Amino acid sequence: MTTPEIAPLHEDLTFHGPLSEERAARLIRGLQPLDGKHVLDVGCGWAEFLLRTLEAAPTATGTGVDLDATAIARAQANASSRGLAARVSLHVADVRQWQPEKPADVVIVNGATQAWGGDPLQHTANALAAARKLLSPHGKLLLGEGFWEREPTAEQLAAMPIPRDQYGTVADLVDLAHEHGYRLLAVEQASLDEWDVFENGHGLARERWLRDHPDSEQAGEIRAKADAQRTYRLRGWRGTLGLAYLTLQAP
Repeated sequence: MTTPEIAPLHEDLTFHGPLSEERAARLIRGLQPLDGKHVLDVGCGWAEFLLRTLEAAPTATGTGVDLDATAIARAQANASSRGLAARVSLHVADVRQWQPEKPADVVIVNGATQAWGGDPLQHTANALAAARKLLSPHGKLLLGEGFWEREPTAEQLAAMPIPRDQYGTVADLVDLAHEHGYRLLAVEQASLDEWDVFENGHGLARERWLRDHPDSEQAGEIRAKADAQRTYRLRGWRGTLGLAYLTLQAP
C-alpha cells in the first residue's frame, strides 16, 4: 500500500510548535546581540523561527538541520523569497552524523531533543551535552522542552506515548541545564492557547484528507492516526504537559 499524500504541516501552522508571534519575537530578542553571529537550529523543520532570527539581525548567518526533506524544501523557498538565501544554509541530515563547518554563537533546539536519539528518558540530557559541543564559548542555547505542568494521572499516562519519567518540573529542567554547565538567562512556557493552536493545525491535514477521500482504502489507516493523536491530546497531555522555553548561557 502506498502512503497517501498528506499536506505538510507548514500549510496550517506558522511554527512547528506551541509558539505565538509575540512569544517568538520575545525569544529572539533574548538571543541578541546577534549581528555578525552564527545561529544553528537543530530540528528546524521549515525554519520559520530561524529565518525570523536572521531577519532581526541583518549581518547574522544561520544553519538549519532537519530530517524532513519536504520541510527543508519549504525553508529554502521561504529563505529565497525573503532575501535570506545568501545568509542561511539548510540541510536534510541526521544531526548525529552531520558535522558543522564552525561553532555556533547560538544553538536552537526547540521541541527537538529527540534528534540525538537514544532512550527518551535521556533525550534532554543528550541534547544539553550535544549543544555544548556545537556552541562557541559563552554562546547561548534556546531550549524548548517538555515538562509536567501538573502530575499526570495513571489514566492520562495510559492515553499518551510519553513515559512519566521523561519529564519533570520546570525547576527540574533548569537544574539539569545547570548540571551541564549552563546558566539560566530566561524561562517562560507555552500557554494553553498556544498549545491548542498548534494541535488544531497539526490535525487539519489529516481531517481534510479524510473529508476528500472517504472511500479510499487508506482511509481507515489515516483515521486511526488522527484518532490516536486526538486521544493523546485530549485524554493525555492537554493542560498537563507543558513546553518551557529556556534561554541558557554556555560557559
